[in-house]
Amino acid sequence: MSTADHPTPLAPHDGNDKLRELSDTELLAQLLGAGSRPLAAELLHRFGSLRGVCSAGFASLSGCPGIGTQRASRLPAALEVSRRYYYETLRLGPALESPEATRRFLLAELRDRRHEVFACLFLDNRHRVLAFDILFRGTIDGASVH
Repeated sequence: MSTADHPTPLAPHDGNDKLRELSDTELLAQLLGAGSRPLAAELLHRFGSLRGVCSAGFASLSGCPGIGTQRASRLPAALEVSRRYYYETLRLGPALESPEATRRFLLAELRDRRHEVFACLFLDNRHRVLAFDILFRGTIDGASVH
């Protein structure tokens, strides 16, 4: 395995600016760990895009050669961290003051679900998010509400 296969370690002072400069392959290799640059390139090719890789799910990822259960669990975990960060930012930050802001929030919450849901978005009197609760989960094309 050559040193080109390893992701370039980020210095502590590089932070978010350095991450923004990385290609999709390099960023994915950072999540997957040592020796994973060719693996990251293969996953991007197999699933078509970074979004495709992240939407693939644990079963699809763990079935890929070289991934295994530990690496396959890192991507859903990274997505969940991102979702929680976004949710907390909305809850503590600016209110959902427009239909567009509400649409962005709901897209972030709902876009990657593989089934229909019935949910409630709870806001305070200043339109800040208090909670987003899934009340009913349905099938791929419908959700029964009782």
